[in-house]
Amino acid sequence: MRSQETYLNMSGMLQMLLGAKAGGPYAVTALIIAGGAGGAAGLRGAGGGAGGVQESASAVLTPLTDYTVTVGSGGSGASSGPSNNAGAGSNSSFNGTTSTGGSAYIWNNSSQGGSGHGGYNGTGDAGTGTSGQGNNGGPGRDTAIGGSAVKDCGGGGGKGAAGSVAGGAGSNSWSAWATATSSGANSGYYGGGGGGGGEYVSYNAGGAGGGGASGDGSVGGSAGTANTGGGGGGGAWDGNLSQSGGGAGGSGIVIIRYAGGQKGSGGTVASSGGYTYHKFTSSGTFTA
Repeated sequence: MRSQETYLNMSGMLQMLLGAKAGGPYAVTALIIAGGAGGAAGLRGAGGGAGGVQESASAVLTPLTDYTVTVGSGGSGASSGPSNNAGAGSNSSFNGTTSTGGSAYIWNNSSQGGSGHGGYNGTGDAGTGTSGQGNNGGPGRDTAIGGSAVKDCGGGGGKGAAGSVAGGAGSNSWSAWATATSSGANSGYYGGGGGGGGEYVSYNAGGAGGGGASGDGSVGGSAGTANTGGGGGGGAWDGNLSQSGGGAGGSGIVIIRYAGGQKGSGGTVASSGGYTYHKFTSSGTFTA
């Protein structure tokens, strides 16, 4: 009987000590950015859509509890040749909120992602974005410049704007988060779309926020910047035999923020402006 009482007393004291160390429940929000899509190749070198970008609603977490953090990878760029398909970005998630990976161009098929892929030369097959996470890809264009039929594929959509022939711009709404955690691109932007390539195209820019630029016939599209969710730039065809490949999409990122000093653990920790930030550039665990 006495040994049982001793066990219960020790158990109660341990719980009290752990509770004192952990403190009470506290509220967090999270910036959740999915992986961007890769750019398509050659004369169908549409830009990849940016990964979905969103901030979660405030949620109260329980101390000493583990929460899974998933950071999506960027999609693969299509290898040289117009019939090779690019890869979509992967989803990122935390505590029940999921951001959708960017969509990638597949011949004669429009798809939805966090932001949509570019289309082929104005044919109407650009991808669509997910409401609250991103925008549609650009349709591209078919025009004549200096006697040559320049056929730009569309750029991928970004968080802040739809694609045109260039990639759609991302968003700098979380520039304070970017500054605190040394992340983002173009002074605090996330989620830029990849620039569109195509026929006789020399260069179309990627969107601010990590979007890759398009290539030309000899140089492939640029990759989206890692941990921004930027889409990959499309490849191009120079009218000869050379058709370049598309760039890979940029990986995503998850940043957890709460007011005050450090309470949880996991990721790379930083403090700024009265907040604590936990930056995850790869999947892991946040312990509240």
